[in-house]
Amino acid sequence: MAEAKKADLKSMDIPEDKLRQLKQVFPEVFTEGLKVDPDKLRLVLGENLDTGRERFGMNWPGKADCFKNIQAPSVATLIPAKEESVNFDSTENLFLEGDNLEVLKLLQKSYYGKIKMIYIDPPYNTGNDFIYPDNYAESLDTYLRYSGQLDEEGRKYSTNTEADGRFHSKWLNMMYPRLYLARNLLKPEGVIFISINDVEVDNLKKLCNEIFGEENFISQLVWENKEGGGGSDSTYFRIKHEYILCYSRNKETALIEGVEISNEDRYTEKDEYFEKRGPYYLQKLNQASIQYSKSLDYAIISPDSKELWPAQGEKRACWRWSKEKVAWGVTNGFIEFKKDREGVWQVYSKQYLNVDNEDQPIERKNRPLAVIDRFSSTQGSKQMESLIGPKIFSYPKPKELLEYLISLIDVQNDIVLDFFAGSATTAQAIIDSNKKDGGRRKFICVQLPEKTDIDSQAYEAGYKTIADIGKERIRRVIKKTQEEQKEHLDFKSSDFDMGFKVFKLMQSNFRLWEGSVDPNKAVVEKQLEMHVAHINSKSSQEDILFELLLKAGFELTTKIEKVSMAEKMVYSIEGGLMLICLEKELTTEVIKAMAENNPSRVICLDQGFEGNDQLKTNAVQIMKSKGVEDFRTV
Repeated sequence: MAEAKKADLKSMDIPEDKLRQLKQVFPEVFTEGLKVDPDKLRLVLGENLDTGRERFGMNWPGKADCFKNIQAPSVATLIPAKEESVNFDSTENLFLEGDNLEVLKLLQKSYYGKIKMIYIDPPYNTGNDFIYPDNYAESLDTYLRYSGQLDEEGRKYSTNTEADGRFHSKWLNMMYPRLYLARNLLKPEGVIFISINDVEVDNLKKLCNEIFGEENFISQLVWENKEGGGGSDSTYFRIKHEYILCYSRNKETALIEGVEISNEDRYTEKDEYFEKRGPYYLQKLNQASIQYSKSLDYAIISPDSKELWPAQGEKRACWRWSKEKVAWGVTNGFIEFKKDREGVWQVYSKQYLNVDNEDQPIERKNRPLAVIDRFSSTQGSKQMESLIGPKIFSYPKPKELLEYLISLIDVQNDIVLDFFAGSATTAQAIIDSNKKDGGRRKFICVQLPEKTDIDSQAYEAGYKTIADIGKERIRRVIKKTQEEQKEHLDFKSSDFDMGFKVFKLMQSNFRLWEGSVDPNKAVVEKQLEMHVAHINSKSSQEDILFELLLKAGFELTTKIEKVSMAEKMVYSIEGGLMLICLEKELTTEVIKAMAENNPSRVICLDQGFEGNDQLKTNAVQIMKSKGVEDFRTV
């Protein structure tokens, strides 16, 4: 008898995914299913297998638990908070409130390989930074207690002080699984930027070399973050800089855009080619400092038929162009002769703004400098103050820094992720970048509801958590942008996304069977009792809907329509690609109606078939008869 499959209510199984990737490359090392024969793997890898006791690499106490942390699937969910959102039904921007480790796990199925750029500003581990718990078994439970979703006292999130015996290890245990999961979300050409300072920059680079691959390191940018003479951060030197590490998912496909030339003022000359080539400046064709080449040491005939040699009284020199190239340049207007103050002919090449010295169109861009000295922390503080008041958030990054990084990556229509969102600078940078150039960039911000100090101005102003500050900042940026749009100030496009959906991390709407519990009679009976009604009675249909979407691999911004079929309400996903019916009393008519719409997948509640096993059996057959192979219940 055919039975409906059960919908998977866990996040993506990372080890299984890696094994499937390995099987594509080395199918011969697998025995059955996804079991690897280590002896065959050794034979295949041959001399490339490092079997020595001493290996090059980074190790620290707790690293093994990092992999347990990564491999433990999440059974949490993200619940929509429409009342805290702006334009929830139409926007493609997301603000996800919760522990970023759990959130990153939940995003694996839906956003795997879809993120073009990640920027994070994680704790710098200065001794007072907020550090996430490193016990992989307690992550979700600790978060639920911390955020007040569980009443019992539990482990609290805390700071990591230098007095701790594992000061660096605790920070690495926090960062490793988050970066590992973040890498999965990047597109093949995707890039990650990570802000950091001197305390952990060396450890972070080694960590990233392991996760992203040393070959995918792009640059260690230096950001001069302080104005004036710098601070008294060091006994020996004034420190006025931080770092931004840049890595790619695949350096061969990553593309860092150039920046516009800032010295266009030297292009002051014009000629008859101006319409095509633009203005130009003159550059001497002979250079004494150039590496000497006999083939470039020849005579050029001047306008009055005199021979002009590159040395002209100087030590050995030569022309920059070959004899043939100069002849071409004279014919095509790329060479100019001018007399100097002594009446001596000089030969110049014309350096045009819009074409190169082959007369080919060019973009006047330079490779960006690895030293960024245009933005300061003071700017960030002033921006926050102007938006929501003074001293609400300490040391926010200036939005111009984020806009600059965004400009280096072609993310006109892509997603930018920030899973240490803080005051949501990244969100403002995305909105303002779109406003300037008409782009359709989207943001995903993830922020723990870290509690503000009771004595702080933020708390007094009504912001109980850092997440509250970030959400309010985005609202105010949207409001300000809408006011500017009414006045038509600096807008490149009217098709502008001014909204964001808020979701909050919570326990699953479903009580999942725990196979690892103590198999004594009392515990098993309790589990069975829970599964009589395995859906949380407080869960709304929308709560259940978004959990099913996320765990089925659909994005949280997926188009959803409510449609009526056989007098029952059905959710149509992506124009009917998937149908979800959460009615608690199903009928043969609604099953047939859904099947006749030819969806790829259908999900219904088990509760809808309660007391009617025949209907459930018939539903499987009806779906198959209409070509719907993926019919699941939950």
